[in-house]
Amino acid sequence: MNLHALKIFHIVARSQSVTRASEILRISQPAVTMQIRNLEKELGLVLLAPKGRGIWLTEAGTFLAGHAERLFALEQELETLVDDYRAGRSGTLRIAATYLPANFLLPGWIAAYKRKFAEVRLTQYTGNAQQSLERLERYEADIAVIGGGAAASPRLTRTVLFEDPMWFVVPPDHSYAGQEVGLADLLKETFIMREEGSSTREMLLALCRMSSLAPPDIGVELGGMNEAVRAVAAGYGVLFASASEVREFVERREVVRVRVKHPEVKNPIAIYRREGEPLTGQAAAFVELITGRV
Repeated sequence: MNLHALKIFHIVARSQSVTRASEILRISQPAVTMQIRNLEKELGLVLLAPKGRGIWLTEAGTFLAGHAERLFALEQELETLVDDYRAGRSGTLRIAATYLPANFLLPGWIAAYKRKFAEVRLTQYTGNAQQSLERLERYEADIAVIGGGAAASPRLTRTVLFEDPMWFVVPPDHSYAGQEVGLADLLKETFIMREEGSSTREMLLALCRMSSLAPPDIGVELGGMNEAVRAVAAGYGVLFASASEVREFVERREVVRVRVKHPEVKNPIAIYRREGEPLTGQAAAFVELITGRV
């Protein structure tokens, strides 16, 4: 069936006038009449009959007009749904994130986003920097929010949101708690270390190389910062962590900072996206929201 001709018939049937339909469609009356005649020929039905200066629908015309009304109402609904999806008001948003933003930043950002875009289904995946970036590259996430200077492939673009200072923390009863010590002395202590692929681990190792010092002994290796800082609070080891991850523990004196003279190290918090690809409407709206909050 010629849907263009059906749309013209639909407008004629609704307006009960070929003249009015031509004005709505901005085409000539003869063009409207020709399309209706072609549709009648295609269907083998008479759809319109003259009525004075106007027209009326035959029984076949009334039948077809009712179904056309439903069809084009669905078309309008679909256009609205597509507009909402394009503008990021519906659809899905998948975020890959490392532990710092996942636990300390994204909860507030997501709450603000969902208050504004309640119809968007949002999923967050948490892992280390390597896992998060791989998820983004495999199209399993729309954006990645990464703590640390993770090296991205040329297929990804990185935008830094802000930089968080890195702290050393120890248990409250540690001999270095609240003290200022040299980096070489602190590195002789046993450390709690994040797993391979963690940006925090890589920053500590880079600091050791920069200072021409051997890396510390690893007493425990843990897969998440929450577990690591709680192990220190329980009385074991030294931890190198981003300030945002341990600040609450420090304020409650569950762990204590050790001030160390060393080249300043900051933990960049960045958004990663796929190079050369436009963000989805959902991801673009989320990025716009968080960049306005940092």
